[in-house]
Amino acid sequence: MTKLINGKEISAAIRAEIRQEVASLPLRPGLAVVLVGSDPASQVYVRNKNRACEEVGIYSEMYTLPEETTQEQLLSLIDQLNESPLVHGILVQLPLPKHLNEEEVILRINPSKDVDAFHPANVGKIMIGNYDFLPCTPAGVMELLAYSGIDPAGKECVVLGRSNIVGKPQAMLLLHANATVTICHSRTANLAEVCRRADILVSAVGRAGFVTADMVKDGAIVIDVGINRDENGKLCGDVAFDEVAPKTSYITPVPGGVGPMTITMLLKNTITAAKRAAGLEVHK
Repeated sequence: MTKLINGKEISAAIRAEIRQEVASLPLRPGLAVVLVGSDPASQVYVRNKNRACEEVGIYSEMYTLPEETTQEQLLSLIDQLNESPLVHGILVQLPLPKHLNEEEVILRINPSKDVDAFHPANVGKIMIGNYDFLPCTPAGVMELLAYSGIDPAGKECVVLGRSNIVGKPQAMLLLHANATVTICHSRTANLAEVCRRADILVSAVGRAGFVTADMVKDGAIVIDVGINRDENGKLCGDVAFDEVAPKTSYITPVPGGVGPMTITMLLKNTITAAKRAAGLEVHK
């Protein structure tokens, strides 16, 4: 029988733990979120991050900059935040307007405050398994598996998507958990056949209904990272849920699966950054 992995419930349980930890710390962790322009989806994410900080007692600063903000102005703000003793984590909401250089912006954030874990220094640490922070969405997926009692060790895992934000780091985290990992992408031959080998299938391609029943073996665990809109404008994932779910042992819904975990992992990263800044012990 298929079990639904409820990201809302798991996220709420973790946030309750975070709230207790924040209350016990000798300093108040601080997060700065920078939004450039008026992308509606980004505005929603930023509001949700601010609300989450309030919920657990994390200090937050929100910067909403106009679309025409220059590279120099944005870099200058990051420099200020790098120096601020109140701010332990810095997040610049992506994507940025096309005239801004995302790579230069990411490089400017102090790696010790890079709570998105996008800086090359942090990406390298993830590669060798000696990390300070984990990218929020892949970390959220690993927490969902752990809370559901699913151990990736020895399992065959297929990750659909090779983005720097989800696909690549997700594969690394599964590998660190002793899974055997295959990364699939637009050039993968015999894609359905490869996916059918997966004990755990993680989809992060950003295409509504991309994963169909013929791509999933009986009893597989399916994690849907996609956030899309269907032809009726309804929020949906990469997985054709109604046809795939009956074949699975566990599956995440969209919404209410991976999504709530992403911001929760951001909160955890911010606490880690604050503890490191204060010289406190950090448990991975």
